[in-house]
Amino acid sequence: MKAALRGLATAAIAAACIAALAAPGARAAETILVGSVGSASANLWPVTVGINKGFFAADGIQVDLVFVQANAGVIQQLAVDAVNVSVGSGLVDPIRAIEKGAPLAIARIEMQRPPYALLAKPAIKRIADLKGKTVSVGGPKDITRIFFERMLAPSRVDPKDVDLIYAGATSARLQALQSGAADAAILTAPYNFHAEAEGFTNLGLASDVVDMPFSGLATNRDWAQRHLDTLAKFLAGYTKSIAWLADPANHKEAVDMMVSVSKLKPDDIEKSYVFLIRSGFLEPTGTISKAKLRKVVDALQELGDIPADFAVDRLFLPGLTKIAD
Repeated sequence: MKAALRGLATAAIAAACIAALAAPGARAAETILVGSVGSASANLWPVTVGINKGFFAADGIQVDLVFVQANAGVIQQLAVDAVNVSVGSGLVDPIRAIEKGAPLAIARIEMQRPPYALLAKPAIKRIADLKGKTVSVGGPKDITRIFFERMLAPSRVDPKDVDLIYAGATSARLQALQSGAADAAILTAPYNFHAEAEGFTNLGLASDVVDMPFSGLATNRDWAQRHLDTLAKFLAGYTKSIAWLADPANHKEAVDMMVSVSKLKPDDIEKSYVFLIRSGFLEPTGTISKAKLRKVVDALQELGDIPADFAVDRLFLPGLTKIAD
């Protein structure tokens, strides 16, 4: 009898374990493939925080980062659903892709101002000195080219008077500058601070002359429609990560975290935190301003990349994207 009772108890425990494993709260985390440019940089601070502080995991989400050399490549991967969302990369490529019919949508703005500086060889002291020089930008259709050419305008430098080379990610543009292949390069944090520490000249910030958002979180519409709840949780975790970053009490931990991930110098990361976080480059609410996004669309229309009748509303995912006028 005792043996029989022990057998029943064992079976009951086993059944309870199976039931627990089958319960919704015990399900395995759902993986989101997140594409981004190059390697870990300050542009990836929010997603890095979300992973390391467990904000995504708390909602049953596992983030797998996939790095691609150039932003256009990230968006190509997104269009074929090889990655599910893109982060830390420029807005112009998903906008162009959407105009061409790719099943993509912009789910949130990340950087609401361009976080770029123009660094040049020590002998170059002014933007006007770039005439006849070689400058490294991301690509022929990259948003960094738009920012750079708008930085030339106040100094009355015609873009045709500057030779451009295309190096993809900001880390590769820094290498082009360091190697002498480029006389100047447009760099984001923390690479701009690294270049300054090496003696290169800071010719100015893109945000001083350009008033438009830089990066956004884009998603594949087909994947998103099948995983709306998961994507909404990811976006909520992303916004929570930005709020955590903005809290001065987390300053040191945030810097230490990015140093560990990027393997860059602590001083460069410290300067990046002050520059990006304290200066409010990150959009904190998750709501997209149509008026601000329209400025990016206007810039692409000026370049002739998208037609004049392109509607901004085509960029959004109904039921998910938070929009304000």
